[in-house]
Amino acid sequence: MQAALPSKHRALVLEGQSGFQIKALPTPQPDFGSAIIRVAAAGILPYHRDVYDGKRPNSFPAPLVGGFGAIGHVAAVGPDATTLAPGQLVYVDCVVRARDDPDSFFLSAIYEGPSDGSKKLMRDVWRDGTFAEYAKVPLENCIPLDEAKLCGKLGYSVHNLVYMAYLLVPFGGIRDIQLQPGETIIVCPATGFYGSLGVQIAAAMGARVIAMGRSEEKLAKLVQDVQKLSPVSSVETVTITGDAEKDAGALRAFGTVDAVLDITPAGASKSIHTQSAIKALRRGGRVSLMGSTENIGVPEIMVNSLTLKGTVIPYPTLVRP
Repeated sequence: MQAALPSKHRALVLEGQSGFQIKALPTPQPDFGSAIIRVAAAGILPYHRDVYDGKRPNSFPAPLVGGFGAIGHVAAVGPDATTLAPGQLVYVDCVVRARDDPDSFFLSAIYEGPSDGSKKLMRDVWRDGTFAEYAKVPLENCIPLDEAKLCGKLGYSVHNLVYMAYLLVPFGGIRDIQLQPGETIIVCPATGFYGSLGVQIAAAMGARVIAMGRSEEKLAKLVQDVQKLSPVSSVETVTITGDAEKDAGALRAFGTVDAVLDITPAGASKSIHTQSAIKALRRGGRVSLMGSTENIGVPEIMVNSLTLKGTVIPYPTLVRP
């Protein structure tokens, strides 16, 4: 039985570039296809301030309640919910897709998406994010979590679990190319926010990782951090020199390479490190393209029968169990 929701709740409301204000709003109510989540913890992106200050070209309607991925408990569900129930701990995925057009998607409270459909969906239906006491979200965006195991047996706090909001981004790309334990994967570049997470995930999955980056100091720190979490992990490093053939040779020195995760930020889009990584792949190797790299065309793609897969936003099937 669902407990009654409070008439009002507190939320961080953004009305313009002047910043957030704490406001008391009517508590959202469940209807078909939705759940009301009592938010326990919400993630913050490294570039969140730039999004809401207008420094990044993310378009979104205002006013809105800010947000990102979150962890919380189901407070109420719509009449068509069949498995979710009040009290269930869930991860709230911030990627919202149109039910009649999965290619229309947006990032909750961050970016209204590229299509007219995604803009309509965010503006008219799912505008508000998770920077609030309660959030109304699509049923399909609630991923059930085993609270007894995660917070009991394994000792994670609810705030620890928010970290999965970041990990799921590179995990989607890695899973998309079906990385297997014992394989070798190049992560490039590896010292940025999502690149370093990609190294952590690949190592935790039992792969050997070759991390590429421009800073030897940052690469050394990355290896140290990963081995704190996974003491038996295998992480090698290659410093990017800007010479594609030289860097490819340095990568080949570690032996057979099965896969590449490219997660290049826009600021490094013209770098040729991805070409070096592709040149180092074995015949039949796989490449997951998640970044902004330009000019990746090299003869090895054709000659070595390589598979390239693009993943900008992981599909639910890639991140659900």
